[in-house]
Amino acid sequence: MTHHLELPVLGPEMPALAPANQPETKPWRSLVKAISWRAIGSLDTLLLSYLMITHIGPWFGLEQSRGEALQVASYIAITEVVTKILFYYFHERFWVWLDWGTETVGGRRRETYRLTTTKTISFRTIATLDTILLAWFFTSSIETALSIGGLEVVTKLTLYFFHERLWARLPFGIVH
Repeated sequence: MTHHLELPVLGPEMPALAPANQPETKPWRSLVKAISWRAIGSLDTLLLSYLMITHIGPWFGLEQSRGEALQVASYIAITEVVTKILFYYFHERFWVWLDWGTETVGGRRRETYRLTTTKTISFRTIATLDTILLAWFFTSSIETALSIGGLEVVTKLTLYFFHERLWARLPFGIVH
């Protein structure tokens, strides 16, 4: 088993420890990742919002027809396309700037599981708060909004982790 020396979060304390010729991650890679994640995430939000509004909403006094529920779920999903792409892009650029949790193996940039896990948790926290606020705005029911956000944590953590692992294998937008 090979052990890699993990550098401090803000880079090596001694410049001599910095790996030579680290690959550069282009901003357009972050944009394409944001768009691909948003397609997956919006479909998940649409489905979860619809199910929560139609099945959980009535417990909290939110009585809507299936058509109205689909319309509200669509508003939530469509609005978060914009908010989440912005959040995702800046989140991704932050982690590129931080330059932690990657290693160069065979001249290629590799993202560690530690980085993927940290990014998964940090982005899910931001994104869940966004979803809860949007759901609350469109349903006027904090209970329904919390139900949507609560269930979304489980589905999105899983989907996001595998999305990140797939992208960790793709050389797209990484200049060696």
